[in-house]
Amino acid sequence: MDLDSIQTIAVMGAGNMGHGIAEVAALAGYEVKLRDIKEEFVQDGYEQIEWSLGKLAEKDRIPEAEADAALDRVEALVDMETAVEDADFVIEAVPEKMDIKESVYDEIEEYAPEHTVFATNTSSLSITDLSEVTDRPEKFCGMHFFNPPVRMDLVEVIRGGHTDDEVLDLTEELAEDFGKTPVRVQKDSPGFIVNRVLVPVLNEAAWLVHEGEATVAEVDSTTKFGMGHPMGSFQLTDQVGVDVSVHVLEYMESVLGEAYEPCPLLVEKVEADELGTKTGKGFYDYDDGGVDIPSDEVRDDLADRLMAMMANEVAKLVGDDVAPPSAIDKAVQLGAGYPEGPAKTADERGIEDLYEILVEQDEPRYEPAAELQRMAEAGETFHGAESADDSDSLDLETINLEVKDRVGHIQLSRPHRMNTISGELLDDLADAIDEFEENDEVRALLITGEGDRACSAGADVQAMAGSADPLDAVELSRKGQQTFGKLERVDMPVLVGIDGFCLGGGMEMSMCGDMRIASERSELGQPEHDLGLLPGWGGTQRLMNIVGEGRAKEIIFTAERFDPETMKEFGFLNEVVPTEEFEDRIWEVARDLASGPPVAQKYTKRAMLAGRDDTEAGLEIEAQAFGMLYNTDDLMEGITAFMGDGEPEFEGK
Repeated sequence: MDLDSIQTIAVMGAGNMGHGIAEVAALAGYEVKLRDIKEEFVQDGYEQIEWSLGKLAEKDRIPEAEADAALDRVEALVDMETAVEDADFVIEAVPEKMDIKESVYDEIEEYAPEHTVFATNTSSLSITDLSEVTDRPEKFCGMHFFNPPVRMDLVEVIRGGHTDDEVLDLTEELAEDFGKTPVRVQKDSPGFIVNRVLVPVLNEAAWLVHEGEATVAEVDSTTKFGMGHPMGSFQLTDQVGVDVSVHVLEYMESVLGEAYEPCPLLVEKVEADELGTKTGKGFYDYDDGGVDIPSDEVRDDLADRLMAMMANEVAKLVGDDVAPPSAIDKAVQLGAGYPEGPAKTADERGIEDLYEILVEQDEPRYEPAAELQRMAEAGETFHGAESADDSDSLDLETINLEVKDRVGHIQLSRPHRMNTISGELLDDLADAIDEFEENDEVRALLITGEGDRACSAGADVQAMAGSADPLDAVELSRKGQQTFGKLERVDMPVLVGIDGFCLGGGMEMSMCGDMRIASERSELGQPEHDLGLLPGWGGTQRLMNIVGEGRAKEIIFTAERFDPETMKEFGFLNEVVPTEEFEDRIWEVARDLASGPPVAQKYTKRAMLAGRDDTEAGLEIEAQAFGMLYNTDDLMEGITAFMGDGEPEFEGK
């Protein structure tokens, strides 16, 4: 079966994950049968979909007509036969109890067509064991979405012990058609990738507090501000649910051994019914102030211990052929919002050092993985072998590059962090500019952000918060200024496409483009004053050149977010287009710019840039270039096309 053969998707379970998956499938154009055991359950799930689609339309994330059409494609059902008799693909998202899932699959098997593929959304149970409940284990795999499915990009696609390769390929294609990023898990292993890395680290955080080596405040300060994670470890445990973490750890312990024993501190919280946000109290009291994480209690020794545990789990996954380092990094970045992948972070910290940290400890949970020991002794890194296999290509972690129709497309690729700009992204951007400037095929640049939430939501402030050294801040400012200056000085036209948030450093980057086009749902602004900062990557200078000093001060001093129509009136944006037309329009304009006369474009940009500070210098460049262009093939091509009422084909000669 191929992707075109899938018309109807049945989703089992109308809870948070089930109705979210159903909504994603409906938005992708599939007919969806949403089924649960009681009418009240399935109707509640349907109403949640209706509410969510309404919110997406209200925020201009999708047109209202698209929201209505998606809702029309969802049918809420209790009867199992009606739900699955025409289904091409079944996604099961019922409670994480083996007996419940077995019962559901027995009933699905009775009515589903022979060609139907079964996928489970389980976050921890064995794919192989579940597949053996059915009569089609070869057509069974894991398809693990993350909560909430509408917003989270990652889908782990997991091979069971009997799964056909064609089923995995089809499931990945389906996930991509849903607008998600699939990461393949090559072997059925407890926790798959994200939970396998994340949950033991949360457990280690609890052990550190339980054994008196740290406080909750120190651990969360370290993980959020020192390591740049989106939440502190205990804050995340509360968010996930303390009981959920304990349940996953108990399953891991039963399969993998005593290294995964749940910390007594977690067990005590479960016994006291202090499960986190869902009960109003966990490690934080949400009825009395909630989360309050200090930024000044970062401890390097705690970061090292947690990083060592994380590296050990990565090594186990790699050594057991569950997934390669690049897949692990992608999954954890997308699924947990980590600023960098755990394998890359471990490489940068030093594999040998992290191995020694584990060796110095006595408890079973610190026993180094055989793969980590081998790497430490051999002086290898996780990404060393992958880099060696691809040594001739440009290796950019935070940017995607493509060339199409003579347009060099630079896509900021940190969707898990709203495409925020880190030091590494600045380095990658500088390399990407060099790459395209040296490519004779490229005649214009288009810069966008991956995903539909942000072009770039600014500098990665959270990752920077761990350093209080003013000298580090000065160097970061200079790096941004230099990189954006390089972008501004590119000789070819640069178009910035803005879809979603374009804030702070992201807006400063967009100032270096020659033209800016935004979708109707975009928001722009310079919020630095709200943080007690000022624009540090050229915004204090470039913005007033674009909109004038008065408007620039208004934008910076108020720190407000402005809608795109207002920014067009200010002169910052060239166009504002309906969101559904955004992609087509930016490529239309980019192709048009790429078809222009390269030599004339180059000297026009140089003259304008020089004239900002010195009009006479700009005029001199203009005059010299005007004379030089009289002796180019492009001029003759332009005149010939003009006289013949045709379209010129400029070659840059």
